[in-house]
Amino acid sequence: MRLAGRRILITGGASGIGRATAALFAAQGARVAVLDRVRGESEISVLADVSDDASVTRAVGEAVLALGGLDGVVLNAGIDLIASVEAMKAEAWRRIMDVNLTGAFLVTQAALPAMKREATGSIVAVASGAALRPLLHRTAYCASKAALVMFAKTLSMEVAPKIRVNAVCPGAVETPLFRQSIDPSPDPAATYEEVRRRYVLERIAEPDELARAILFLISDESSYVTGAALAVDGGRTFH
Repeated sequence: MRLAGRRILITGGASGIGRATAALFAAQGARVAVLDRVRGESEISVLADVSDDASVTRAVGEAVLALGGLDGVVLNAGIDLIASVEAMKAEAWRRIMDVNLTGAFLVTQAALPAMKREATGSIVAVASGAALRPLLHRTAYCASKAALVMFAKTLSMEVAPKIRVNAVCPGAVETPLFRQSIDPSPDPAATYEEVRRRYVLERIAEPDELARAILFLISDESSYVTGAALAVDGGRTFH
């Protein structure tokens, strides 16, 4: 029960890494509120679009009220885009930035007053290995995730010493978001193998493996860790 008594908000918690993290946190004794565009399976599920400030303010307020306070936040909501710079539409670029980066800012801004009322707190931003090593035709995605890492690092200075802030940088993870980049290809099996071979561990991660890394960063086991970007990527980036 490593999170006994903790009250934690997870964005993008209805599927993939967020869903696995919510389940693990609940099993470790936390009360969890999930913020997503669809209903999650957690005790408290709040509908919101993280790119809309009014929606975020309302949803975070509802979550804090339902939880009775807030000790931790996992900034997990994110979307992907595969497109060359020449072919990319400006609105597609803006949407990536709005969800992956501005969404993290809006949720953090709304959550901080409640977190500052507690003795300690922890924020974990789910960035990407693509923040550390680029991927072809993912200019917008890579830029947004690299910016999210620096957002977390800079925020860690601003909210210290009571609140710690870290980023986790996953490699490829078997999630619906990952499948969106694999299944539409002419040969999904070949594309999957191409991705898999990028990794020293020669496999794609399971969501639970990322959830355990996030658990470490949100819990007291990482009490002297802040401003870090933890690569959980099967050895792809070696940064």
